[in-house]
Amino acid sequence: QEFSLSRFSAVKMSPSAAIPNSPIAKIDHTQHKLLLLFVFDKMEMPLTDNTVYDFCTASNSWLTYIECKLAMDELIEANFLVSTENAAKEKLYSLSPEGRICLAHFFPKLPSSIREDVTHQVKTQRMNFKRKQEYFADYDKCSGGSFKVRLRIVEPEQEVVEVILTLPTRELALSVCEKWSEKAPTVYQSIYDLLIDN
Repeated sequence: QEFSLSRFSAVKMSPSAAIPNSPIAKIDHTQHKLLLLFVFDKMEMPLTDNTVYDFCTASNSWLTYIECKLAMDELIEANFLVSTENAAKEKLYSLSPEGRICLAHFFPKLPSSIREDVTHQVKTQRMNFKRKQEYFADYDKCSGGSFKVRLRIVEPEQEVVEVILTLPTRELALSVCEKWSEKAPTVYQSIYDLLIDN
């Protein structure tokens, strides 16, 4: 399948100004889209749009929010990214076959310093973003004054586990919610080991 850079780089509006002092302040809008494709490729898992915005803007300052959203919208419209829904009804995006071909053709146009930085940051931050996408915790106040805590592990295709606890205080409920992202895998493995006969 043939790709033209002019097709990939077509834009509907002017990109916003680059981030001052950013190590990639000089890349253009086409490279913004290549950067996102490269991020999806390196993360090796479906991502919510909020995860992409967080990873590329707040956590690493590679792009402004407007630059990231514009590039993401155009990649979706061009079918370089495809979406599915997880069990929590959130949209998850991943590279389409066309997106992978496009990246394979044009990734050299993304400076090697940027590719190296993305690769490094993915290695150090991937699990944190995986936890944010797959481990959910919230709580509600019950009529009797106690608090119901709902803890979930949600993978792209299904909800793996849900634990509901009733706790006496808001402080305890909040503490359990805060610990869930770190403790979820251990809790799940313990439940599995205790209940599933080997």
